[in-house]
Amino acid sequence: MSIVAPQHTPKLLTTPERKAELIASLGVQELVVIPFDAEFAKRSADEFMSDVLVGALGAKRVAIGENFRFGHKAQGDPRLLSTDERFATTVHPLLEVDGEIVSSSHIRGLVLAGELAEATRLLGAPFSTVRRGHPRRRARSRAWLSDRQPGARRGAGPAPVTGCTRVLPTGTPPPSASVCARPFRTGRGELIEAYLLDFDGDLYGRTLCLEFLARLRGERRFDSPGALVAQMHLDVVQTRELVDEHRARA
Repeated sequence: MSIVAPQHTPKLLTTPERKAELIASLGVQELVVIPFDAEFAKRSADEFMSDVLVGALGAKRVAIGENFRFGHKAQGDPRLLSTDERFATTVHPLLEVDGEIVSSSHIRGLVLAGELAEATRLLGAPFSTVRRGHPRRRARSRAWLSDRQPGARRGAGPAPVTGCTRVLPTGTPPPSASVCARPFRTGRGELIEAYLLDFDGDLYGRTLCLEFLARLRGERRFDSPGALVAQMHLDVVQTRELVDEHRARA
């Protein structure tokens, strides 16, 4: 969409790097990412099958979803692929959960609205985002996280809320601590303030993966610092309960 209709480009649910990690976790040994640009978009469906699937990849079996389209102006479809005898084609029906078709656009709406439990149900795993520690405040139990690639196409994220999340430092075992996170916006773009429970360490400059487990409450103002601290204590108690429930289900 960013090439053929930039004005309609949706926010990403997962970055290409995170998507590669998730695909690898399924046991896939090799992932080929084909650069898509205006020139590639001009390829006809027949050219895509001959030049890319057969010529470049040597495909023997192709697996697609029933709504898959390819080629210039989306002229290719599952029927066309199935008629090509150079490879076998498997067409998978759209995924449904409790009779509801799972779509990325619907999940984006749930995430943006803070409906994280429903988004997790449809995704099959908690919605996550990958961010880099940002040295805004020197507090060892608090991490300010910014976009990993400033200026890059932003990913989807919850509306300003206080939520229950898990932090998974990449390349190391995940800490047993959970966190409370409050996404917010500043003049420097979107940042996430994550308060880590039972954690003592320096995460500045580290790349972290945050899994959003549940929404605790919306953004609100407090009459005094004491009222804020009291609410934070309640948030911590609720976070521990939610994380315990999540671990029990896992």
